[in-house]
Amino acid sequence: MINRSLVRALVTSAVLVGAGVLMAGCNSDGISLANNAKANQPVPPKLIADMTAKDMDLQSPILVRLFKQEAELEIWKQDRSGRFALLKTYPICRWSGDLGPKVREGDRQAPEGFYSISPAQMNPQSAYYLSFNTGYPNAFDKALGRTGSQLMVHGDCSSRGCYAMTDEQIAEIYSLGRESFFGGQKSFQLQAYPFRMTPANMAKHRNNPHMPFWKMIKEGNDHFEVTRQEPKVDFCEKKYVFDAVKPPGATKDPVFEASSKCPAYAISDEIADAVREKQATDIAETARLIAKGTPMARINTGIDGGMHKVFAARVPEGSTGLSEPGDGSSLSLMARAPGTVPSHVNPPKAPSENLLMGPPEQPKLAAVPAAAPASAPTSTRVANAAPPTEQNDGFFSSLARKVGLGGAADATASTPPSKPKAATEAKQPPRPEAAAPKTTAAKPDVKHAAASRPPLKPSVSDGPAPAAKDNQVAGSAPIMSTNSFDSRFGAVK
Repeated sequence: MINRSLVRALVTSAVLVGAGVLMAGCNSDGISLANNAKANQPVPPKLIADMTAKDMDLQSPILVRLFKQEAELEIWKQDRSGRFALLKTYPICRWSGDLGPKVREGDRQAPEGFYSISPAQMNPQSAYYLSFNTGYPNAFDKALGRTGSQLMVHGDCSSRGCYAMTDEQIAEIYSLGRESFFGGQKSFQLQAYPFRMTPANMAKHRNNPHMPFWKMIKEGNDHFEVTRQEPKVDFCEKKYVFDAVKPPGATKDPVFEASSKCPAYAISDEIADAVREKQATDIAETARLIAKGTPMARINTGIDGGMHKVFAARVPEGSTGLSEPGDGSSLSLMARAPGTVPSHVNPPKAPSENLLMGPPEQPKLAAVPAAAPASAPTSTRVANAAPPTEQNDGFFSSLARKVGLGGAADATASTPPSKPKAATEAKQPPRPEAAAPKTTAAKPDVKHAAASRPPLKPSVSDGPAPAAKDNQVAGSAPIMSTNSFDSRFGAVK
């Protein structure tokens, strides 16, 4: 009798290969998933034990969060209460570009924002051991005319616009995504941020030209933080909208178009109130830190992206570049690198200037629409016709002026890649700095809530401390059941 795990591997092969046959970029010719042992590696026993300790099922849904400045990737997993809890944090081996969103093809920027990863985006035939496509550009990116393709999370510790892990790490992350699809998850959410959206970081980067965009995606971060649910993401008026539902009395769900006027929509009072409370606390703490004299991040030169220090410490003349450890990071004390760092790795250059500035410089405005705050007295939102923009002198900057502080923008020049790996991810020129002219903020009528690879390698086994469990919250997604093989991938096209 055929072993069940072999049957499951064969079924996975048929589904993922059929869905991803047109994928390019990190693909290499040849091996199908059915015969690809890399893509069928089991989830490590230690990680399964961690799931059991945290009341999670092997095949329950996952969610991925990425943080450039801290160079960390988090895997969150739904527990049996229906809420997401942190399963494991992985140090990122290499990311490229600057803090800020990807704007155009060839700018070497790793994307920021919210993306959805389906089975079709999982690439078992990657030239970078294993990979999955982030889905950039999403509808928001396209509405702003942003370009780029084949932006991946992959192995090999080499990045030209991607988030690069070690081969051992991506094998483990890939296996977790694969199992969630077996459990019935149609797609998992990827949230990519410039840094952890803390008051300390918001104060430090308060005059960065990308701050309007960062405040907008912070709202999605806040929705996740207060609910521990995957936020529903929509786009309208070239903005993100989170957890929107039809307003009271409406008979149909609102229809969103990224470039069109926002429809009438509502956000549940429970979520809106919790988000509003968190944002008020964060704004007060940010203001306190600015008044205390928190220095602003300044322009950097000669840096291309970052690398977690656990890897930089093991590379000759290694530097973390734009990456720096987060407060109390559990990864800082790792005794060994979680995976093999290839000899061809090209670490970011060391900063030629201090990362924090003294005298203020005049910041540049970003041509990015601002997200409206989530502090309206009612949870129902009706959009105005024109997308609002945000003045450079926003709340944090105004408050900083009152206490005698100025600001400077954060920007970076890129360095050439170390080794081209795939024809579709060709060597790209450095990204030029760009500044947009000053604009005047338009006040909205009503606010929104907001080709061959190395052999198989041992899995990475380090994990974080167990997260606290909570009871099921109102409106949370139910636990995904482990369906039969006949129905698991019924929604995959």
